[in-house]
Amino acid sequence: MASSLNTYYYRVLLPHGGVRSGLLRLAVKREVSVRMRIESDTDGTVLSLFRFPAWLAFFSEILMHVFRRQVRGEDLAGFLRDMGLMMRAGVPALDALQTLVDESDTSENRAMAYVARNMLDDLNAGVGMTEAFNRHPDVFPETVRNLVSIGDQTGTLDRMLGESAEHVERMINIKRDIKTALIYPAFVFATIIGVAIFWIYYVVPNMARLFKQMQAKLPPITEGLVSFANMLSTHLPWVLLVVAVVAITGTVLFKRSESFQLATYNLLHRLPISRTLLVSSGMAHMTEHLSILVRAGVDLVSSLRILGRATKNRYYRTRLIQVAESVSRGESVSSSMRRVGGFPAMAVRMISVGEESGSLDQQLAHLAGDYRKRLEVVVQSLAEILKPVIILIAGGLFLFLIVALLLPVYDLVRQSVGHTLGGGQ
Repeated sequence: MASSLNTYYYRVLLPHGGVRSGLLRLAVKREVSVRMRIESDTDGTVLSLFRFPAWLAFFSEILMHVFRRQVRGEDLAGFLRDMGLMMRAGVPALDALQTLVDESDTSENRAMAYVARNMLDDLNAGVGMTEAFNRHPDVFPETVRNLVSIGDQTGTLDRMLGESAEHVERMINIKRDIKTALIYPAFVFATIIGVAIFWIYYVVPNMARLFKQMQAKLPPITEGLVSFANMLSTHLPWVLLVVAVVAITGTVLFKRSESFQLATYNLLHRLPISRTLLVSSGMAHMTEHLSILVRAGVDLVSSLRILGRATKNRYYRTRLIQVAESVSRGESVSSSMRRVGGFPAMAVRMISVGEESGSLDQQLAHLAGDYRKRLEVVVQSLAEILKPVIILIAGGLFLFLIVALLLPVYDLVRQSVGHTLGGGQ
């Protein structure tokens, strides 16, 4: 399980006279340590500090997640690109940041403006550019923060900001492609479930009462459907409650438990369709990040460890950590990947060629482009494959419902015709 964090509310006096307040979550219980951390980060003086009780911290975390304005990926990419462009044109960093703050305020991009304003306060207080970015890990991905650090140290910050913007946009496109593939099936499945619940909760009980009044003989398939409908009608609130509890419990476990995440990703990597999707998206993500970090001059061990922390897929994260440990002991990346397992053979072979020829960053860039194209093909194919599958599932479900309800009607008609013919004789 993830380590428990304490939530603190603080107010701090900044060196230029402004007052900043906010919430901070740390795995620290001593207020002295928290004060030192806040004053070190802000170069200010803590005016007040309050630690939330555990129950209040839990609810405040939920409320912050629900109501906090999130920085959209598109806004982040635009911020990085515009700042890099202005700095390349010779605009000082402080002036560029002030321009972006003013522009974000007028465009109602308040979330990004809030971050930019905090960064501007930090820079005015004498904090370095790298530290200003590092103070917002929930906004700037670790890869972006490392590129900024490299650019700050080598005097190529404008170029690194532009490269970061392109990287963020490519990651946005990957996520968008995956969501596009899943929106249609999710919508259709939700519609099918909703219509099926309406039939079972409303139509089937009414038909069952009608059959009972007419003393119709119900076949086993209809009896089973009626029993299920009666159970659902009687216990619907409890059924919904159980479904909600299971969904919430699964979500919390997935977010909090590393072992549960690993088990989930291992299962998804064994299923045919999800495995294809996860391999294509995961390898596109990994090779893209690794190519950027290696090209920027970060050593392989650090690059792999950064990538391991940035990768959300626990299946690959566990393996990347193992590969990083092996490389730190002198083993090559390709042989480590081959020994750890779980990486496509083609990717391992191209990385091996890159290590032997000294063109690892180029091979990784080729792999990233190839896996992005594969992901596009997989997404388009997945959408086409799922359409007939969904039609078959929907058709099978409604065929079952119709047959189960028509059999008693057919029996009633047959009995009525039999009685009519018998009376006529």
